[in-house]
Amino acid sequence: MKRFFFLLVLLGTLSVADTRAQSKLKPASLFTDNMVLQQQSQVPVWGWYKNGGTVSIITSWNKKHYKVTANNAGKWLIKVATPVYGGPYTVSISADTTFKLTNVLIGEVWMCTGQSNMEIPMKGFKSQPLTGSVAAILNSANNNIRLYTVPRSSTTQLQENSKPSAWHVASPEFVSNFSATGYYFGRQLNELLHIPIGLINDCYSGSNIEAWMDPEVLKDFPEIRIPTKDTPIKEVSRTPTTLYNGMLHPVIGYGIKGCIWYQGESNYDRPDQYEKLFPTMVKRWRQLWGQGDFPFYYAQIAPYDYAQLPPYNAGGKYNSAYLRDAQRKSLSVIPNSGMAVLMDIGEQATIHPPRKEQVGTRLAYLALAQTYGIKGFDYASPTYRDMSVTGNVATIRFLNVDNGLTSFNKPLQLFEIAGKDKMFYPASAAISGSTVVVSSPQVKEPVAVRYAFRDFVVGDLFGTNGLPVSSFRTDDW
Repeated sequence: MKRFFFLLVLLGTLSVADTRAQSKLKPASLFTDNMVLQQQSQVPVWGWYKNGGTVSIITSWNKKHYKVTANNAGKWLIKVATPVYGGPYTVSISADTTFKLTNVLIGEVWMCTGQSNMEIPMKGFKSQPLTGSVAAILNSANNNIRLYTVPRSSTTQLQENSKPSAWHVASPEFVSNFSATGYYFGRQLNELLHIPIGLINDCYSGSNIEAWMDPEVLKDFPEIRIPTKDTPIKEVSRTPTTLYNGMLHPVIGYGIKGCIWYQGESNYDRPDQYEKLFPTMVKRWRQLWGQGDFPFYYAQIAPYDYAQLPPYNAGGKYNSAYLRDAQRKSLSVIPNSGMAVLMDIGEQATIHPPRKEQVGTRLAYLALAQTYGIKGFDYASPTYRDMSVTGNVATIRFLNVDNGLTSFNKPLQLFEIAGKDKMFYPASAAISGSTVVVSSPQVKEPVAVRYAFRDFVVGDLFGTNGLPVSSFRTDDW
């Protein structure tokens, strides 16, 4: 009886201790020393404290004193005004204790999201090197680039806070473990804008797109099974909603300028579905962030021989060109977006192309032109516009071709043409200024043209700016 009584007392003590722990002031994991806050904005700052408790915040750049009351769930959130870029500053958050966040910069904040090709760090994955990474890492020390990585978390239950992490000043130690695509993107912005850049790495290798979407928006896709909180997670990065719950929802609302995205490999076998999921996800993220149609730039997946992967499917819609085509079509559906084309840097033997500097730099070109208004450079890949037919010749027109097209004096070998029988034949293709004329003696009445429409291929058509043209098809077969 005495032992039983002792256990009851102990459990009661632990319960009281847990309650007291939950009542202590706790800022969200994102708010740490060295963070970057989005400039010239009303940025949310939030965390937890006891129900009805008052939290005070002081921002050193304007010495303004804010107060906010925690709600019934113990959460508090207040928006603070940020000035034009600069720093370092401090942010003090006080209640029963004080968190004084130091070395805070005001600048431009970008989310870096997706699967392994965004997640792969500057040092590379094991036995998977990245071109030029050692020199880039050694020269990476920069007080005006800050890095934050959201820890991996896959869960069927919505999380209000992410696992603990910290903002770091760019240096070889921390850059080596940070997203290579994200780092190269941020480095290019910092070099051109001379503004502090904050990068939030929110990725999970192997993830499919529905893992990053919430249950409410996935209701429009009845073929996708939404797990309950008790559903076992058999695939940590491919179970719908689980990465949204554990990694995205906890950071939604943090003040950002925009988002870059590199994902699609894990959905390559479902291109028709992806064509609907992708724009839906972007629209939903923007709704949840409440910042309007913030810039969203994405990398088109690079060519790769997907038949090497289990279950070794090949042919038909298992050709990853269909997924690339879904991404290409999304450009006209997603407002304030841009796509970095990677037709020239894919690798047949690895799904992780080693030339990540090109990926990050091409994404940065889009942001520098479309978001930051830098003029005088040709920043985008030409994209398919339309086709006309005269006799047995099809003429392909493009967007973003003010300075024309080029094949770098090599023959175009990746065009195919078909008639009403839907049989594609290798075609003769030639550049004519800003168009390509395509024909074949085997097709008397052309109906459709495809370019580089293969699982693995190295593109041979470029803009004069050196940026590759996306694979495309004029048909919907």
